[in-house]
Amino acid sequence: MSEAALSEAQREEELVNRRLERLTIHPSPGPHNSLQYWTRFASPWKVVRNFLLIFLCRYLPSENLKNVLFRWTGMKVGARVSAGLMSMFDIFFPELITIGDNTILGYNSVILAHEFLRHELRTGPVVIGRDVMIGANVTVLPGVIIGDGAVVSAMSLVNKDVPPHTIVGGVPIRVLGRTNSGGER
Repeated sequence: MSEAALSEAQREEELVNRRLERLTIHPSPGPHNSLQYWTRFASPWKVVRNFLLIFLCRYLPSENLKNVLFRWTGMKVGARVSAGLMSMFDIFFPELITIGDNTILGYNSVILAHEFLRHELRTGPVVIGRDVMIGANVTVLPGVIIGDGAVVSAMSLVNKDVPPHTIVGGVPIRVLGRTNSGGER
């Protein structure tokens, strides 16, 4: 492997490791998978309220009303954020999600602040910067930071940090290019 390819692989690994360092790991309290014990990790009333508000927002046409309802769940939502039809946000821990001003999330995108695994629950903050564009059907995993002015192409899995003004895409994501400060390629 060439030195340039090795350093690129090392940078990719470092971005994944940064995400993993931000995660809080909660061991499963019993012998079953951690989702079986979700009521021990989050208040059922809070989860039901968050589900109803977020589910309603999936169909609402008014971006301003969506942003108000998102804030009621505890999400930190900047000015002029636009969440496309069917966008889904974490119902267990929405307070761990921050979205910067003038960001757009595409149709059917999913932003998660938790991962229920067989033997543990992982939670982590998701920070999406200002002027970010996230395409349709994108999944963002917990612990990820997406920098200002970044672009995530449709059908991508964001499993590591995205530097500012970077274009990424794929499953898992990889760098496709850079944007200028105005968000254009």
